[in-house]
Amino acid sequence: MQFNIIFLITMAKGRILYVSQGVAPFSEEDDASLLTRHLSQFTQELGREIRVFMPRFYDINERKHQLHEVIRLSGMNLIVNNCDHQLIIKVGSLPSARLQVYFIDNEEYFTRFGSSFDENGFLLPANDERILFFGRGTLEAVRKLAWQPHLIHFSGWFSGMVPFYLRRINKENAFFSGTRTVFSLTEESFKGKFPDEMEKKMRADGATAKDLRLYQNLDYMTLMKAAITYANGIVISSPNVNPELIQFAKENKRHVLDYNPDRTEFYTKINKLYETLCGSAINN
Repeated sequence: MQFNIIFLITMAKGRILYVSQGVAPFSEEDDASLLTRHLSQFTQELGREIRVFMPRFYDINERKHQLHEVIRLSGMNLIVNNCDHQLIIKVGSLPSARLQVYFIDNEEYFTRFGSSFDENGFLLPANDERILFFGRGTLEAVRKLAWQPHLIHFSGWFSGMVPFYLRRINKENAFFSGTRTVFSLTEESFKGKFPDEMEKKMRADGATAKDLRLYQNLDYMTLMKAAITYANGIVISSPNVNPELIQFAKENKRHVLDYNPDRTEFYTKINKLYETLCGSAINN
């Protein structure tokens, strides 16, 4: 799909990292997967450098999508809940868009793990370690790539721990120093909450008392508000996003971009938001 850009964007360069719980057609089509799929292509066609990351959920057909392991990125171990878990990175291509999508994988968390929800739509307890692994694993893989993004645009609840790990990693290493973040809000939600043990697991991974105050009684709304708190910009990417979350973002004086059904105009405005947040750095 080619886009007709409706107005000139200044010297559109810069490095943008997209992190999403899904990317069409690798995952089923929803607000997050379609936005990441088409926005990343649009942004690349402006001349920016793009990397896209998502989880390798159990229902993604590796043979159909011709996924293969990236040996130079795989193999490191991440500690979650005081246990080592191997980080495996795979990659697949979208030939029509000349885009590569990187997949965060682990046998226990993704290859053998089924749905995120039970038969009644409630969040399964094991998802706490899965989103911790995905959030940290993505950023560690980007560091190993030695590819410093000017901005990270993350979408969907499963990417909700990315800003936590961005802060945590920056305390130990300046690799992401200056990196700005944008979070896409969608109308998707889930029932139930993460288990209370998640606080202990986050503390073991460097969470401060200030961090943990944002993640108490962690349900969908709490997770979204924590992500908003740590993000620099918010994109309303669905027409029916919870109004409480939109109000929360505006009360916290975040740059909020309202939903626009015109895809080309919407994506152009998102890229202007990138420039607003990153300033001259994104155009050098």
